[in-house]
Amino acid sequence: MIRKIIHIDEEKCNGCGLCAEACHEGAIEMVNGKARLMRDDYCDGLGDCLPACPTGAITFTEREAAAYDEEAVKRHLAKRDGAPSASGAAASQPGLAPQPSQLCQWPVQIKLAPVSAPYFSGARLLIAADCTAYAYASFHQDFIRGRVTLIGCPKLDGVDYTEKLTEILSENDIRDLTIVRMEVPCCGGIQHAATEALKASGKFIPWQVVTISTDGRILD
Repeated sequence: MIRKIIHIDEEKCNGCGLCAEACHEGAIEMVNGKARLMRDDYCDGLGDCLPACPTGAITFTEREAAAYDEEAVKRHLAKRDGAPSASGAAASQPGLAPQPSQLCQWPVQIKLAPVSAPYFSGARLLIAADCTAYAYASFHQDFIRGRVTLIGCPKLDGVDYTEKLTEILSENDIRDLTIVRMEVPCCGGIQHAATEALKASGKFIPWQVVTISTDGRILD
């Protein structure tokens, strides 16, 4: 069948492996230092790997390909995730499968992030206070997954992120914006910077604010 599927340009691939980490179906693996689509039927064609690639090596193409096979993916992931782990943390907790990181790009600090990068194209953007990932246990699954992540703390950094975030929102095709903050008053700084940047960008982008309590609950 003819369908949309990813294409990896090996000449552009720098071997960072971020696309393999971002692929929730395990369709991409690193082979001889390059990313490779292992099986067509593992690729769902949604492209979560695209914003993860810092070099723009991954694009969509339409070609003859096997249909996406969800059951085959489940078997593949079960076999892969059930393999023995070299992680010391996993070894110290028998019976607990290590949870894969959902981070799809680097760096994540607002101060260090580039204003424009291939992973911003069509991205769902997460701007989060850095404490939120420690307070909310399922932060990777519930917030980072499928999003480009930027974190910061205006109080500790002693800066106003508004100008930097305005540039990022203005110069890139951002699909939507999620702001995650703690309930503490000082966290209002990151919410203010993000919302002011959105206004200054002059763009209409769907957005939401999620507040995390100090005991790890979502308040709104």
